[in-house]
Amino acid sequence: MILDILLSSYPLFLKASWLTLKLTAVALLLGCGVGLVIAFFRISSSKVLNYIAHIYITVIRGTPLIVQIAILYFGISNLVTLSQFWAGAIALAVHNGAYIAEIFRGAIQSIDRGQMEASRSLGMSYPLAMRRIILPQAFRRAIPSLGNQFIIGLKDSSLVAYVGMQDLWGTGLSEAASNYRQLETYMVVGLYYLVMITIFTYFVNRLEGRLSTGRTFEKASQG
Repeated sequence: MILDILLSSYPLFLKASWLTLKLTAVALLLGCGVGLVIAFFRISSSKVLNYIAHIYITVIRGTPLIVQIAILYFGISNLVTLSQFWAGAIALAVHNGAYIAEIFRGAIQSIDRGQMEASRSLGMSYPLAMRRIILPQAFRRAIPSLGNQFIIGLKDSSLVAYVGMQDLWGTGLSEAASNYRQLETYMVVGLYYLVMITIFTYFVNRLEGRLSTGRTFEKASQG
């Protein structure tokens, strides 16, 4: 029964869940850095930078994640000696970076251009105006989409199991192979994912609610 597997294997699954959360957090943090750089490439006036960003996003969006993980994992391992954790995190960061880049690009371009022009007229340089005026507002507007991408990233992290990592899904595969109770074991793994994603979704929704309240207050103040 499922309860038997829950009770007998929970130490392994809790450890694997923690590894999954760490892997996802590191990958998405790196992915935000990659995404922000690519977003700036996308809105740059340089055709070369635009072309680089376009090729990167097209390749990542046009190929399966498992193929990207395999290529990046084994490619990185051939060039530099990295642990499975860091190789997997970098591979996931490269993948998520393409989608996060589009989120950031849309958020930045949604800010009224007049704010940049006003900042420049006050003597701010473009980088300073971007850092102090535009990006804070863009990050705030990007929170809902980033939250959704983070949830997707948590689920997608399960694919690192196919390159040898003992994350939550990898541990589930190993347990199912040893106890010959595949259906029940996979249902237990799904339950762990469901709990993690439900908790994360709750906090994202709370954050969105606070931001919505803040925007309503600002509009009322301006009115």
